[in-house]
Amino acid sequence: MFASLDLPFIFAALLGLSILIYVVLDGFDLGVGILFPFATPDERDTMVASIGPFWDANETWLVLAIGILLVAFPVAHGAILTQLYLPVAIMLVGLILRGVAFEFRAKAALKHKRAWDGAFFLGSLMTGLSQGFMLGLYIMGLSYTWWHVGFALLTALFLTIAYSFIGATWLIAKTDGALQRKAVDWSRGGIFGVIAGMGAISVATPLVSERIFDKWFGLPQLLYLSPLPAASALLIGLIWWHLRRLPMEGDRLAWVPFVATILLFALGFAGMAYSFFPFIVPEAITIYEAASAPESLAIILVGTMIVLPTILAYSILSYWIFRGKATALRYD
Repeated sequence: MFASLDLPFIFAALLGLSILIYVVLDGFDLGVGILFPFATPDERDTMVASIGPFWDANETWLVLAIGILLVAFPVAHGAILTQLYLPVAIMLVGLILRGVAFEFRAKAALKHKRAWDGAFFLGSLMTGLSQGFMLGLYIMGLSYTWWHVGFALLTALFLTIAYSFIGATWLIAKTDGALQRKAVDWSRGGIFGVIAGMGAISVATPLVSERIFDKWFGLPQLLYLSPLPAASALLIGLIWWHLRRLPMEGDRLAWVPFVATILLFALGFAGMAYSFFPFIVPEAITIYEAASAPESLAIILVGTMIVLPTILAYSILSYWIFRGKATALRYD
């Protein structure tokens, strides 16, 4: 059905799609956790209620992405995770801490609830920082030098801010009253971190490789790439324009910043995919060199075409069922 050269590209596209969906979906609920210290205890209950039906299902996309990497690109899986062993371990500890804290904060005595709120924040922060560090080190070619680690620490900070920003825009859409107004203020501050992070990555990416530099600034490649930064600038302007006017009477357009931020993340991801393709390990291993045998990929594709729509369907269903504003948090 597919030529042998098509299969690695198809799986690379599925891997990229899974990562993008994970970054958007788990990004906003990580961001909600990162914003915990700035909220009152009652507001934290509402924040948890806004992500309660979704947060654990959102992490399914991370499992899917790692599964695709393992079975479709085993050589790249070994090369990438070997270099990122420590930040991956920190991320897993953070995810576990989040999961435990999410459940225990609802069941613990009131005097211990604040401690579990702190654990939920810490787990969210650890996850965001570790993922940002992995992103920065990946861009730098998965090698540890003082310059590369410094850049990875910078991207760790900026990705964490970006998660808090999309989390704040989610709260604008899902809450009202004082918490919604706070979320607007958090978003107005966080957008500058998003801009700085995208700027830092945009400056560093073409400098790590002459090949990427040519893809960005050579002709006619420059013409192909130019719509991405132009559209990103327009989206940032749109988000800022709406944040200056929210909340509006009747809660109009409360979803605009969140949807626009999703599109902004997608454009940034598209820029990275354009830059690094066809390499899956930067400047070292292409998707064709890392891919499993065509016969194996053909079999795996059948399973993926069953699993992926299933995950997508129940994700869409859950967001549809629990649409609207977050209600009072109850466990009875």
